[in-house]
Amino acid sequence: MIRFLSKAKVHDLKGTALLRLDFNTEDEWRMEAALPTVRLLQRWANVVVIVSHRGRPKGFDKKLSLRKDARELLRMLGSPIRFIPHFRFGDIKRQIAKAPKGSLFLLENIRFLKGETTPKPELARKLATLADFYVNDAFAVSHRSADSIARVERFLPSYAGLELERELEALGHAMRYPQPPLVVVLGGAKAGDKLGVIKYFRRRAACFLVGGVAANTLLMLKGFNVKRSLVDDDPRDRKKLKPILKYRNIVLPIDVRAKNGAILDIGPKTEKLFAKKLFTARTIIWSGPMGFIEKPPFERGNLAIARAIVKNRKAFSITGGGETVMFLKKYHLDKKFSFISTGGGAMLEFLAGEKLPGIEALKKSR
Repeated sequence: MIRFLSKAKVHDLKGTALLRLDFNTEDEWRMEAALPTVRLLQRWANVVVIVSHRGRPKGFDKKLSLRKDARELLRMLGSPIRFIPHFRFGDIKRQIAKAPKGSLFLLENIRFLKGETTPKPELARKLATLADFYVNDAFAVSHRSADSIARVERFLPSYAGLELERELEALGHAMRYPQPPLVVVLGGAKAGDKLGVIKYFRRRAACFLVGGVAANTLLMLKGFNVKRSLVDDDPRDRKKLKPILKYRNIVLPIDVRAKNGAILDIGPKTEKLFAKKLFTARTIIWSGPMGFIEKPPFERGNLAIARAIVKNRKAFSITGGGETVMFLKKYHLDKKFSFISTGGGAMLEFLAGEKLPGIEALKKSR
């Protein structure tokens, strides 16, 4: 069973907390989502040591340092935070021991260390020496098998943070008890990533509205000439996608916006078709943009989908992923969704019924 921070007793949370967060976004929305957990630990624990990451660095990369995140966290919390720019664990442990109650520390980007992604839990063991218990509030990377996500739990009593608990409740409810009709909107850059969700909800979804590269790939497999459009070029994914074309609840674009032979967005007729399906829904799950949203006018389809979803006030609506969330924030639509997941890939894998290493590790914690 997972231990939840919200249900923990105060005496169990004395000492030093090792808190795993995820700051890997264009702005600070994931940091904001974690603030309730940080504040709770500030009240109950003696010291809080935050572990996080940015990007996929190969060794130290000044551009991906978390020093700026320390300043942003200071602004949000109004509490001093000590940034540790090195990984000399002996020195860090001594600093923690001398720190007054309520102190906050932020370690440098944990992905600067090779040990974060190696099979042996040596880094996890070192991280565990810094604390008395561990809290995972980084759902967005809980589908990874990294040391700071899925191995520290071997050495410390561990808890799911407040935001992670919200994720499990909202996504779990959508999986087990979706109020029908359920409409699933799928877009983004890789068709293969959507296979699990389609198969999991195959018999429960009224329809799957498909755009982006996923739609291009399915249209190509159906025999349409998609010319220079981006498609999923993994032959294994293509083989698995072919049977999906027979599903009666798969809805593909009926027109598109294209440039130089490449499909870059769904077209206006498809917008109306998708909006009509969304209007009847009582549960909506959306993952991935409909087109090349970085460049006007190819964000129109995505915007039409977003507006259609928020217009349906009777539906429980879920979306997630950095690209989609940043788009919604741009048009001030993010607050109008029922739930926004901090995860993209993690949300997809969870909704596909897969076991996430970071979640499974919490179940097996000391």
